[in-house]
Amino acid sequence: MTEYTDTELMISRASQELQDGDTTLVGVGIPNLACNLAKRTHAPDLEMIYESGTIDSNPSKLPLSIGDPVLATGARSIVPMIQGFGYYLQSGRIDVGFLGGAQIDRYGNINSTVIGDYDDPTVRLPGSGGACEIASNTDRTIIITPHSRRRFPDEVDFVTSPGYVGGRDNRERLGLRGGPEAVITDKAVMRFDDGGEMYVESLHPGVTRDAVQQATGWELQFSSELVETNPPTEREIDLIRNDLDPDGVYTD
Repeated sequence: MTEYTDTELMISRASQELQDGDTTLVGVGIPNLACNLAKRTHAPDLEMIYESGTIDSNPSKLPLSIGDPVLATGARSIVPMIQGFGYYLQSGRIDVGFLGGAQIDRYGNINSTVIGDYDDPTVRLPGSGGACEIASNTDRTIIITPHSRRRFPDEVDFVTSPGYVGGRDNRERLGLRGGPEAVITDKAVMRFDDGGEMYVESLHPGVTRDAVQQATGWELQFSSELVETNPPTEREIDLIRNDLDPDGVYTD
C-alpha cells in the first residue's frame, strides 16, 4: 500500500460521499479535488456547478479559483452568478454542497464571520460569501476541515451557516432544506444523530478515541459500530498526485 497523507485521505473520503448523478456546488481546494476524483472513479455522471456560474463543468486541469477559465472547458452552459444561485441553488436543484469554516459546533453550525463578540471581535473573518445559501438550500452538506479544539467549540461564536441549529426540529421550523450529512477531518468521519448532534462514525487509521475527544470542545458520542476509515486506494492516490494536483497546490 502506497503511503498517503491526511489530506489525501480527506479527499478520498469526501469523494465517497458523492453519488453518481448528484449535482454538486463546487469550490476550490479540497472540495474541488474530491469532486473531480469522484467523477474519475465511481461517479462519472456527477454534475459539477461552480459558484462563478459554470454548469456541468469538466475542467481539464486544476482550477486555481472559481473564476479560472479552465472551468468553461466542456461546460454545458455558463450563466451569471446570480442565476447560478437563484435558479439552481435557491430553487433546490443542488444535491450536495461542500463547506468549511473557522468553527463548527456539535449541531454542525458553522462560523466564518468573527471570533469573539460580533461588535468587538478578537478576529474578523471573511464572512459568508455563498456559504449560508449553500448550507440552507442543498439537500446534503459535507463539511471538510482540520480537527482541532479551537475549530470544534461547544458553541460557535456566530452562526454564519446553519447546521441543525439547536436540533433537527429547529432547522425544519426555520424552513431550511436538507442539512449537514458528514464532517470529514484529518482524524475522523462524523455524522449526525436523529436529534441533529454530531457523533463519530469512523476513526482514521492510527487515530484513537482520546485523540479525537481532546481535539473537540464537547463530550463526543461514538457510534456503537465504530469502524476504521478506509484508506485511499492506489488508484485514488495516483489520480490525486499525477492527474488532479500534480504540482501539490492543495495536497503538498
